Amino acid sequence: MIGAAVFRYYQSELVREITFPDETLEIEIAKGASFNTVLNALIEKGVDIKPWVAKLYAKQNKVAHQLKVGEFSLQSPMTLPAMFEWLSSNKQVVYHVQFIEGTSYQDALKALANQPKLSQLLKGKSDQEIIALLGSQGKVSHLEGQFYPDTYSFHKGDSDLSILKRAHLRLHEILDEEWQSRAKGILLKQPYEALILASIVEKETGVAFERPEISGVFNRRLQKRMRLQTDPTVIYGLGDRYQGNITRKHLREYTPYNTYRINGLPPTPIALVGRSAIHAALHPKAGNSLYFVAKGDGTHQFSDTIEEHNIAVRKYQLTRRKDYRSTQ
Repeated sequence: MIGAAVFRYYQSELVREITFPDETLEIEIAKGASFNTVLNALIEKGVDIKPWVAKLYAKQNKVAHQLKVGEFSLQSPMTLPAMFEWLSSNKQVVYHVQFIEGTSYQDALKALANQPKLSQLLKGKSDQEIIALLGSQGKVSHLEGQFYPDTYSFHKGDSDLSILKRAHLRLHEILDEEWQSRAKGILLKQPYEALILASIVEKETGVAFERPEISGVFNRRLQKRMRLQTDPTVIYGLGDRYQGNITRKHLREYTPYNTYRINGLPPTPIALVGRSAIHAALHPKAGNSLYFVAKGDGTHQFSDTIEEHNIAVRKYQLTRRKDYRSTQ
């Protein structure tokens, strides 16, 4: 009789819905934590579990070897089996970090550094040390543009380096795919040149549909051996010296990125780029335009000749941003 009563009680405990002190209960299972450690942590958090019931259930269902490492969020109420099934699943709490199109690799590194749940392996590392950690020694000499802008998910304890590697691999997967399907007759000689041009297109574009047309302007300028004369490269070359306005002195100053002074492309990308910018760089819109000026609403006025361009500049001069110049 006593055995039967205990068995019935045990069965009733397995189907009983347990209400937590709060609607959500957060628990972290450390690497190497025993079942008893996890059980005690739940009880300390106010979960009404009978230890002997939990231990018997765990023994019968081999729960001790199934518990996963990580942070878990349990929603009240839950039965005891549902609770340990959740803790044995891959449903750890997921966090997210975002790399944004058009921002710099330094912005990506800052985004990673601002994630307290990440293991920080990159802190204090130089660019060359990061390149070596990425496994790109000999293939990459500069970090700009080397990471794909996207939202990356992770669990507590994952490293900043692991996310950076994912973003780096993703960038080159997409770049290789787009390079293989590039338009015929494209002047660009290698994928890295496409990445550089894509970063300029990314920075110059206010509305997505203009990317191919802006790419067309720059591709035609390269074909005609005209200087690109694009302000985002000048700004990049100024670094921290840029204070929101490009001066005539800046345009006269020689830097490897001043496309008013150098021929062809700058030596590296100037921003992180998405697939659409890479695609546009490799599929420029056909036409004759060689110039464009911002109209003040995010779009541009494109012109075939310098005379048309000068008229457009006068028309839109008063409405454009002070720190923005036109390709001319």
